[in-house]
Amino acid sequence: MMFARASPLLRRPQIFSNCPRTTLYRQSALARLLSSLAVLEQRDGQLNHASLSAVTAAQKIGGSITGIVAGSSIKPVAEAAAKVKGIEKIIMVDNAAYDKGLPENYAPLLAANIKKEGFTHVFAGHSAFGKNMMPRVAALLDVQQISDIIEIQSEDTFVRPIYAGNAILTVQSSDNIKLVTVRGTAFAAAEAEGGSAEVVEGVDPKVEITTEWVSEDLAQSDRPELASAKRVVSGGRGLKSKEQFDQIIPPLADALGAAIGASRAAVDSGFADNSLQVGQTGKNVAPELYLCAGISGAIQHLAGMKDSKVIAAINKDADAPIFQVADVGLVGDLFEKVPELTEKLKAQ
Repeated sequence: MMFARASPLLRRPQIFSNCPRTTLYRQSALARLLSSLAVLEQRDGQLNHASLSAVTAAQKIGGSITGIVAGSSIKPVAEAAAKVKGIEKIIMVDNAAYDKGLPENYAPLLAANIKKEGFTHVFAGHSAFGKNMMPRVAALLDVQQISDIIEIQSEDTFVRPIYAGNAILTVQSSDNIKLVTVRGTAFAAAEAEGGSAEVVEGVDPKVEITTEWVSEDLAQSDRPELASAKRVVSGGRGLKSKEQFDQIIPPLADALGAAIGASRAAVDSGFADNSLQVGQTGKNVAPELYLCAGISGAIQHLAGMKDSKVIAAINKDADAPIFQVADVGLVGDLFEKVPELTEKLKAQ
């Protein structure tokens, strides 16, 4: 009878909800149930360090973290990934069919290993590879993908920009498996040294597909990679032609040791290659210095570079929207100001 009187109190957990010790216990218990898979990109036997932002995102969730790499002669890549700080295990699948990251066969590979290991979260970079492959994985697992997150609030709640970054959306998922792509500029890459993860062989479904990798034509450059460069020099429609783009922008980039970017207007006009486009439909960058010339500051472009540490702009229109986000602005003719700036930088 005394136990019966006491039982209603046992059904009132809110009495203890504000107790720090109880909250800590619940969080630690939950963390033990969580397990994340970080999809690590590799190319030509080299680990793509930009994809390590997926590991950083997984660390914010808690629980165990596993990485996965696939391709031909993949063991050296797996061993390099095993050194990444925070990863406890690396799944490797040695098969040349995965070298080029074709989503038609890479997605079944991921789905098979996710099902086998029972991961609660899967993170990949919001790169061309991640955007191409993760929706297919989501379809195979019958879950809703959460794209391009910039913040993690809890194990089921994420923050992402919408409408070209003009609004911020908080998303809560009830799916058993959270499938997430991560904006690299919002999560720093995990440290490439300091870890000692075990390397194990994963499941290879060996799905037969009709898609075939034919060829690729890559432009070689000694400049830093745009997505990860510490300095970026971008040109826009104000340069008026490809000849003037090539005459004005590369010398300034060389003087600064910077990567070259371009606005969508410049790319659409043929001034620069599509791979150099910065913006919502291009690449997201967050360098220490972003210097742009002849770019008005359309919303589409701002969405890809507004996280830069210092933004400097050169434009002849004092009312150009780019000056609203720029830390340093110079109003003037870029055909005069940029060569002058380039010469002064070279002199130093």
